Amino acid sequence: MQSKTTPVPDLCRHSTSLYMYYIDTVNVPEFDGRALSSVRKFDSNQLPANTPNEDRRSAATCLQSKGMLFGVFDGHGGWACAQAVSERLLYYVAVAMMPKQTLEELEKCMEHGRPILPILQWYKHHADFNYRESASLYTNHLRVFWQELLDNEEHDEGMSPQEALSCAFKRLDADISLEAQVPLSSDLMKSTAIQVAFAGCTACVAHVGTDGIHVANAGDCRAVLGVQNGDGSWSAVPLSKDHNSQNHAELERIRAQHPPSERDTVVTDDRLLGVLMPLRAFGNVRFKWSLELQQSILASLESGVDLDSLNLYQYTPPNYLTPPYLEVTPEITYHKLRPQDRFLILGTDGLWDEFASEEAVRLVGEHLSGIHLQAPVSPSERKLKLGQMHELLLKRRARASPALDTNAATHLIRYALGTGEYGGLSQERLASMLALPEDLARMYRDDITVTVVYLNYDLARSRHS
Repeated sequence: MQSKTTPVPDLCRHSTSLYMYYIDTVNVPEFDGRALSSVRKFDSNQLPANTPNEDRRSAATCLQSKGMLFGVFDGHGGWACAQAVSERLLYYVAVAMMPKQTLEELEKCMEHGRPILPILQWYKHHADFNYRESASLYTNHLRVFWQELLDNEEHDEGMSPQEALSCAFKRLDADISLEAQVPLSSDLMKSTAIQVAFAGCTACVAHVGTDGIHVANAGDCRAVLGVQNGDGSWSAVPLSKDHNSQNHAELERIRAQHPPSERDTVVTDDRLLGVLMPLRAFGNVRFKWSLELQQSILASLESGVDLDSLNLYQYTPPNYLTPPYLEVTPEITYHKLRPQDRFLILGTDGLWDEFASEEAVRLVGEHLSGIHLQAPVSPSERKLKLGQMHELLLKRRARASPALDTNAATHLIRYALGTGEYGGLSQERLASMLALPEDLARMYRDDITVTVVYLNYDLARSRHS
């Protein structure tokens, strides 16, 4: 690259056909007609390593209930499951929170063929893709969901965000499983449903309400809160836990669900049955269904269908004895908003492979404030030799480099790829990482998706005053 800084394309442009940034900065109205918003704006960006990108993201305002929803989704075994979940999950959450009276209006509109009330206001990038051929199927199953809520005598005021998130995760996963098993109106719809079910994705979804944030997580995406301390420094508050083999409570949960004879085989080489790294996920019916059901469904595809072209294959994980081994039940965290809570970072594991949560918060915090705080030189540092002091000064100078991007998500991705020896940005390293050919990129990094949500701390301050 010729220029001194590596250029990042704007909202309507791609850098090359291989390296696509999908950049969004969205300002949110302070008042949405029903309540003051706890969100000022959000920045979002993606950089793929896989071809095509297996990450997805979603953002929307709830129109028939309160709050905003943000999600990041990390696909595996292809992008099909992440795509379907990113399109559908926020609808399930929003419908679950809606009061019975509003659901009755929805149902009347459907019965009489009238336009239905808008459920969500989506914030989509022009490059976002939708499963158009499956839209009617998705709408029908969402309708069945709200019909069941209408039949529930306890649903008068709608579910709380915590209840809605948990219910939505589990219900959508059940629908994904069902859709792969039932007859559908076209071969394309059928093959898509099977692709979605056999692929998988992790998900981290945040509901930002007037008073607080609920985060539902299944897998190894992550949500981290950026908090500004009294002295201007920044602290990271985790709002999710990674569901992988490094989480000992998660390991014990899975082992307890299977016979003692499987204790040493349920998770091997840090992977579920030696294959899958996340320990909770959507789809992945290969870890949920019986072998007989898997074989029956794959055999039901037309004989002329090439399973490889659908990213499907006949494969049984080792020691597959007592399924299901995998579930999507989310772990939910609630955080009451405070004046010092400035932003929320949602990221797929491609970001967290490169950064600790604290470093990501520091980068966004300093990007937000424009102030790069340096800790005073410690007594031990004062005793450094000249060469060591020179290296310390280089590190401190690198940390104070001005930001090149107005979008904080882009800023994080830039540093994830281009952090140099002293912690500052290395243009040479960044350029070399972006120049990797598509068949090599995945060997060096994962797809990265980031959304940074800026919180309305003035609203929290008025409640605490």
